[in-house]
Amino acid sequence: MAYFKKISTLGKLLFPSLFWKMPSKQKILYLTFDDGPNPEITPWVLTILNEFKAKATFFCVGENVANHPDIFQQILTEGHHIGNHTYNHIKGWKTSEKDYLENVYLTEEVIQKNVNKPDNPGEIRSSGLNPHSEPKTQPSKLFRPPYGKILPGQIKKLQKLGYEIVMWDVISGDFDAKLSAEDCYKNVIKNCSSGSIVVFHDSIKAAKKMKEVLPGVLKYYQEKGFEFKAV
Repeated sequence: MAYFKKISTLGKLLFPSLFWKMPSKQKILYLTFDDGPNPEITPWVLTILNEFKAKATFFCVGENVANHPDIFQQILTEGHHIGNHTYNHIKGWKTSEKDYLENVYLTEEVIQKNVNKPDNPGEIRSSGLNPHSEPKTQPSKLFRPPYGKILPGQIKKLQKLGYEIVMWDVISGDFDAKLSAEDCYKNVIKNCSSGSIVVFHDSIKAAKKMKEVLPGVLKYYQEKGFEFKAV
C-alpha cells in the first residue's frame, strides 16, 4: 500500500502540471472510477453512489462505451462526470505518441456520439475532438492514462489539445490480487484528506473487493461530514 503512495508522491514532483489533488480546504472527496462502463458492475456503483447522494467521475474506456452505450447514458443521466481512458486501455510507456493520440481521439469520437443524444440530460465534462477538424467549443476535457503510465511528450500534446490530465492522490488498490478488501479499505481511510482524488475501478477484475470497500468508505466519510463530488 505504501507503494501506491510513493508513486503518487513521486508523480507530483515529476509532473506538477497534472491534477493529483483538488485544491479544497472543505470536506470534499473526489471519487473516480476507471475502466467502465461495465453492465455487471457500473449500475451497482451508481446505485450505491445514489444511496449516499454522492457524485463521481467515470474515466471510460472507449470500447466499453461503444459496447454498452445504455450504461454510459445512465452515468450521465444520474449527473456524474465522464473522462477519457483511451479506447483499448493502452500503456503510454509502450505506445508511440501518434498511436496514443489516435486511441484517445477514437475514444472522444464514441463519447461525443453518445453525449450528443437529444434525450441526454447529464452534465458533460468531456466531449469530442476530431483530429482532422477544428476543435469545437466545449467544456474541459478530462483524461486519465491507463496504469498512470504516460510519457512527457504525450502529456504535452494532450494538454495542448485542451485536456486536463487527472491522476490521483489516493488509489484503493481494488485491482491488486495481493491486497485484501480490508487492505484496500485501510488504504483509502488512512490516506484521504480534503480534496483527495480517489481511484476505484468498475471492472470485473476489481469488482469483488470494490463492492466490499466502497460502501464502507462512503459511510465512514459521510459520518465525518464529507461530501463526494465529481472532478
